[in-house]
Amino acid sequence: MPSVVRVQPDVGALHRSFDYAVPATWRAPEVDLQIGSRVRIELHGRRVGGWVTELDPDPVADVELRLLQKWSGLGPTSDIIDLANWLAYRWVGSPAKALRTASPPKNVYRLPPSQIERWTEPVDASVARAFGGSGSTQRIAPAADRWPLVLAAVAQGNPLLLMPTIEGARALAGRLRRAGLTVALMPDDWARAAAGSVVVGTRASVLTPVHELGAIVVFDEHDEAYREERSPTWHAREVAVERARRAEVPCVLVSPAPSLEAARTFAVTGEPRPIEYAGWPAIEVVDRRSEPPGRLGLFSEELVRSLQRPGRVACILNRTGRVRLLACVTCGELASCDTCQGAARQVDDSTLTCSRCGQERPPVCAACGGAHLKNLVLGVSRAQEELSALLGEVVGEVTASGITNGAARVVIGTEALLRARTDPGPKWRAVVFLDFDQHLSALRQRAESEAMALLIMASRLVGGRRGGGRVLVQTRLGEHRVLDAAKRADPSALTAALAAQAETMRWPPAVAQAEVSGKGAIGFIERLANPIGLDVMGPNDGRWLVRSTSLDTLVEELAQVDRGSERLRIAVT
Repeated sequence: MPSVVRVQPDVGALHRSFDYAVPATWRAPEVDLQIGSRVRIELHGRRVGGWVTELDPDPVADVELRLLQKWSGLGPTSDIIDLANWLAYRWVGSPAKALRTASPPKNVYRLPPSQIERWTEPVDASVARAFGGSGSTQRIAPAADRWPLVLAAVAQGNPLLLMPTIEGARALAGRLRRAGLTVALMPDDWARAAAGSVVVGTRASVLTPVHELGAIVVFDEHDEAYREERSPTWHAREVAVERARRAEVPCVLVSPAPSLEAARTFAVTGEPRPIEYAGWPAIEVVDRRSEPPGRLGLFSEELVRSLQRPGRVACILNRTGRVRLLACVTCGELASCDTCQGAARQVDDSTLTCSRCGQERPPVCAACGGAHLKNLVLGVSRAQEELSALLGEVVGEVTASGITNGAARVVIGTEALLRARTDPGPKWRAVVFLDFDQHLSALRQRAESEAMALLIMASRLVGGRRGGGRVLVQTRLGEHRVLDAAKRADPSALTAALAAQAETMRWPPAVAQAEVSGKGAIGFIERLANPIGLDVMGPNDGRWLVRSTSLDTLVEELAQVDRGSERLRIAVT
């Protein structure tokens, strides 16, 4: 039993540790005090939680140490504590928040016996090569079976398998258990994971202690669900790569359309073209520019004919967090930026401004020269009513807030419909995006990557083209590179184009970037000033962008600035 321990308090604003004395009455094995142990301490007159980060450190001279108040059980291992400190540095945040994520949801005082769970049957040799060296990026079609890759990971022993959604994690854990393997489904099976098993979970699971970790696999690594929205805004893919590097185990990143970050981390390996092509559904584009002048309704004639055919159809209409679009009343052309393809908004009678990069141009249609532009305002509930009347049948509705008539033949909803389970009901025949321009022209720098992610989710819902899978896209941007990549079932050209755009526009991952927002942002930016190596841009809707060619330069300069007492969000990408 140590006599003194160093403790990181569970207080987000504190980035330092303090020394505490261990009560003389504590005895092993009743108290298993070790690095990572969770304890209760007295700090500034109140009791708070904390984690032991060092045993018997060199004491500070002439300081009377307070006693630990309580041992609350086991917590993250020393390697996870080091990883949490790296995470806090990389995303300019508090290590306490990362350690909180790495801790069990309820007190754990003892672990089950240690073990190494390994698949001992033969695995596909070509799939096993993905785990050679430090890892790889695997491009696998949406409808392809990823089970051979899972078995190859388990063959490494005690793998950590990450999924973007809890539904996906549960499904994978169930399949592994049916194969006779011991599985820890996070976060409830924290103790089993720490003792050794196949570990399956979502974003937070990347910080789970795993005994004798053998490999890490990040499925659908492109999915934005892997990014933590709260500060620090860490990304599970980047943490997984760093953790695998430190543990000297392979990390495999899997996606039908690998992100720029994944493509920069490892060389991309794809399936043979016939297999990849068959693993995508048929992507059909309804180009609404060909409709009669002035026809800007939500439901095109081609769409109505498709919906009237037998079979179950999911209709996607997502406005949450999207920009309002302008379209030419004469020809239907969307008002977009010539530089970055972002949506243009009309700030006054003489100017259109790109919502994404700030480029300005006159408020006229680039296709026909028309000067009459119209706002496209959409809503799921109103669209559900109109579609129900149009088809003469009940139309279901699915949003993040709930499901109504989810087993209907035709269901309309937001992006939540692509993730929700609306069964019982037959397999989906088709997915329809009622207005895909809301995604292609969204304000965010990653809008095109996120639009491709939606097509991937839709493709997985309907299956490959051999099984009749079909995705219908209504758009006024019929030649868009995202749609072209999906139709060809080949995202490689899109990845190259987005990489070139990131270099030209100075967007991540070509540069390191932080978005600063919140009530305290103004004061923070004033205190930051303009240090050498940083570019500060803004404000734009109360947000500033801070960029640098060096990630270390960016995070070091941001970390040195006093954050103040007002709410502040620093999102590093």
